[in-house]
Amino acid sequence: MRKHGRDLLGELDAEIEQCRACPRLVAWREHVAQVKRPAFASHTYWGHPVPGFGDAHPKLLVVGLAPAAHGANRTGRVFTGDRSGDWLFAALYRAGYAAQPASSSVDDGQSLTGARVTAAVRCAPPQNKPTTQERDNCQPFLAREIALTEPVVIMALGGFAWNSIVRTLFQMRYPVPRPRPKFGHGAQAMVGDVTLLGCYHPSQQNTFTGRLTESMLDDVLATAGAIIASDGTEPAVR
Repeated sequence: MRKHGRDLLGELDAEIEQCRACPRLVAWREHVAQVKRPAFASHTYWGHPVPGFGDAHPKLLVVGLAPAAHGANRTGRVFTGDRSGDWLFAALYRAGYAAQPASSSVDDGQSLTGARVTAAVRCAPPQNKPTTQERDNCQPFLAREIALTEPVVIMALGGFAWNSIVRTLFQMRYPVPRPRPKFGHGAQAMVGDVTLLGCYHPSQQNTFTGRLTESMLDDVLATAGAIIASDGTEPAVR
């Protein structure tokens, strides 16, 4: 029997959750899960690699850097349980992709329609800085997720995610332009039949300083929606 995309994504997620390819990341994510942050001392941390979350057939794929040590590494859902996720899910809700404006835990009832959220690296890295080798070890996971979901738009949150996506698409034999497109907030590049959009990462460093505002994030999502609409499919509306 031929497997459906959702089943294949489920298999991919299971592989991601069991991955131990990067000794430094394994040690760190498990250390954090044991030591915990005092505010979450009573919580049971996930402490594993974090798979993508959302629609199995999204028109929009949002790619971040990596799970936060006390965010997704704690909750088990990407961009869930930290300030960056608060910003991202609120914006996805305003754009009509998310069922509710916050994502706090895996059993909070949150869902995405028409969008999927994932990361270039699937384990929480020390100081939020994966190595080049760790990025490369995770690249096949991102390639498979792109191949299975076939998004119209890929939205990169930050330069690390942007460069990881470009590198992954090149390895997947997409016609990546030369010179390779550079990251910037609002940057846009056509890579075959996929549009790559750049957005500053909704980290506290960016949101607290005003480098990224809600309207700036909303504008990039609006651009994504316009591209998706022109492709013949309207973005999801609540």
